Amino acid sequence: MSYAIEVKNLSKNYKDFQLENISLNIETGSIFGLIGENGAGKSTFINALLGVIQSNYETLKIFGLDLKNHEKQIKEDVAVIFDTTHYNLAFTPKFIGTIMKNTYKRWDMNVYYQYLDKFHLPLNKKLKHFSKGMKMKLEFAIAFSHDAKLLILDEATSGLDPVFRDEILDMIREFTEDESHTVLMSSHITSDLDKVADYIGFVRNGHLEFVKSHEDINEEYGIIHCGKEFIDSLDQDSMITYIKEPYSYKVLVNDRLSIQKIFPDLEITRPSIEDIMLFYIKDKLLDVNN
Repeated sequence: MSYAIEVKNLSKNYKDFQLENISLNIETGSIFGLIGENGAGKSTFINALLGVIQSNYETLKIFGLDLKNHEKQIKEDVAVIFDTTHYNLAFTPKFIGTIMKNTYKRWDMNVYYQYLDKFHLPLNKKLKHFSKGMKMKLEFAIAFSHDAKLLILDEATSGLDPVFRDEILDMIREFTEDESHTVLMSSHITSDLDKVADYIGFVRNGHLEFVKSHEDINEEYGIIHCGKEFIDSLDQDSMITYIKEPYSYKVLVNDRLSIQKIFPDLEITRPSIEDIMLFYIKDKLLDVNN
């Protein structure tokens, strides 16, 4: 198994926030979704990963290369899209193409123009006259035009309409189909991750709470609405977290199928990624007598 990203004990300290000991391996050819509240540390982690901000770490490798010693080589193979464009608003797509041609060794102007045409973006119109959606479409056109092996998206789909978002998700799936391209995707739109992600990492208050495969989330996890008496009858190891509601409890369990065999008439629903994130944010597994 090869890894596109290898991180061990990465930390970044600010006066009012700490990203603490993040360890994470992302398989080559996978789509990895990063979730968490605003301010949880997702963007800090991505910026540290890219070397945009200095951080402390034991290991930080991309494509098996250490970032400190091979940053220029690594960035030839990385495309990054943030939630806003970072290009001068006086630039046009045509001028940006010229800049990129002199920036990336594998820049393909024909591919770039094909994406501009596909996204209905005018060549000679200044970015200051573009809508947010048009600016983000331009970012994707650039990202897909220099043969990047790793695509990093930091809330990049948040400004897109649902139709184009769905089109982009199809492109992301196609991007990883040959198993040599990898995507790290931070998004508040967890339904997008439900559609494409192979793995999910949840960041909370500067800590990586968990990394789970989407397959495990889909097949093993469940939500039960029940009273306290039923919670007492469950194996405590089966419960991950719960939320206390006005007249009942909502419990997240990690072995839905086993519980269903014991209680065949019990309704257990499959959680979405958003459901799981909300469980972890709203409460931790505590003594239900509290």
